Amino acid sequence: MKLIQTQEQKLQQVQRLSQQQMLQVHMLEMPLTELEENVNAELDDNPALVKADEEIFDNDSTDSSTYTPSADHDSSDIDDEKSEADAFAAHTEREERESALNNALDRMTGSDEDMPTAAYTGASGADSADYEEMVYGDTRSFYDKLKEQMGEIDLSKTDEQIMEYVIGSLDSDGLLRKDSQSICDELTIYHGIYCEVSDIDRIIGILQTFDPAGIGAHSLQECLLLQIERRPDDQLKPLMRTVVSEHFDEFTKKHFDKIGSLLAIDTYTNKRVCDELRRLNPKPGASLGETEGRNVQQITPDFIVDTDDNGNISFYINNGNIPELRVSSSFSELMETYRNNKDTMSRREKEALLYAKQKVERALGYIEAIKQRYRTLTLTMQAIIDWQRKFFQDGDEADLKPMILKNIADRTGLDISTISRVSNVKYAQTNWGTFPLRFFFSDGYTTDDGEEMSTRKIKLALKDLVSKENKTKPLSDDALRAALAKLGYPIARRTVAKYREQLGIPVARLRKN
Repeated sequence: MKLIQTQEQKLQQVQRLSQQQMLQVHMLEMPLTELEENVNAELDDNPALVKADEEIFDNDSTDSSTYTPSADHDSSDIDDEKSEADAFAAHTEREERESALNNALDRMTGSDEDMPTAAYTGASGADSADYEEMVYGDTRSFYDKLKEQMGEIDLSKTDEQIMEYVIGSLDSDGLLRKDSQSICDELTIYHGIYCEVSDIDRIIGILQTFDPAGIGAHSLQECLLLQIERRPDDQLKPLMRTVVSEHFDEFTKKHFDKIGSLLAIDTYTNKRVCDELRRLNPKPGASLGETEGRNVQQITPDFIVDTDDNGNISFYINNGNIPELRVSSSFSELMETYRNNKDTMSRREKEALLYAKQKVERALGYIEAIKQRYRTLTLTMQAIIDWQRKFFQDGDEADLKPMILKNIADRTGLDISTISRVSNVKYAQTNWGTFPLRFFFSDGYTTDDGEEMSTRKIKLALKDLVSKENKTKPLSDDALRAALAKLGYPIARRTVAKYREQLGIPVARLRKN
């Protein structure tokens, strides 16, 4: 077969973002802290962009250290050996460059009334000091997380007081190094709570059933034993229990060969036992977060949402330390200079002025990009609040309605990609805590009756069922399906399995104690 090469013209429409659009997209993706850094960098880089309270224009910005225009040679400097044709060509090129420069300068604003006055003044009247710098991630200490688990069980008022005191007595690694008698005496003397040592022991026993395994142990040995007891039954579990309870000293000294001899097991089994023991956590408190609930990664909320006692919701965008921005007023003086001395200005002066014009246009574009970011964030957050109004009023996660990016895009008239950029790495501070914007989005599940409910609500119900199940006879996925159906969530067994895995809940046989 003979190959024939042909050429054809094809008209194709390709959409490309302009430089200004790319800047707006980039700014939209920035969280507040990154935007603050970007603004400061732009202020340092662009002399035409200034803070409103600092009317500064660096007159040296057009010197050789910042801008180096091409040299303006007079025709008398042309080498005598050059041909007349070369001299004429050089002269013509200079005239063309001069004409182009004059045209560019003539396009600059010609009157004071038309001078650029664009400025970014921040959010409407919101005091940026109202926001509270938050830490996202381990925002709650492990003490708080243990108290949450305490709220899931039925305790008398006195037992609650004892439990809170015991939790507060834990060391940062999650171990309880006070003896029960000391705790009993302290409760009586300092808090007027009268109880017996047996009451303290009983409460500690309840605490030791909390997650993670090993919490509330009096010693490292007890901590490891508690974790072993939570393991599923297999051939290694009794061997591990024997090592920690009877040969703990050899284990801490890493005399693994001696442990194998004492247990009378082969080398392979001995290695498996020791490997599993090393996987246990000697500091269970560390897995729940730091003692004070702080993390290296601090975040500042981008939105401050407030709900008053009447259920009215208001919000503003947090400006942090972003200053009021404007284009330097010194630019008008440069324009006046050009208008009054247009015919006498040298080409070097005109090129310097054109350089200043480019800086001002960049400043105007930067200010407009920040304004556009503010408008987009405002529009998006208002739509989220309108959609999830019930949650913002009462803070109950179960009240979050199914909401996807397209819902907010349709409501705001913005593109889905724009909503996605807004909701990434941005946070909203509410009366009920600080949440990433992604927290408010969830898929929906439609029942056979056509009712749409949030998958988040179903997951909460599933999590609650598992937390209340009989740990000696945990519910299978099919049993969970039936229980959820009784609660009004008729989902399939495979859906139960999917949600269980997403919640990190193991299968029934691994939940058995």
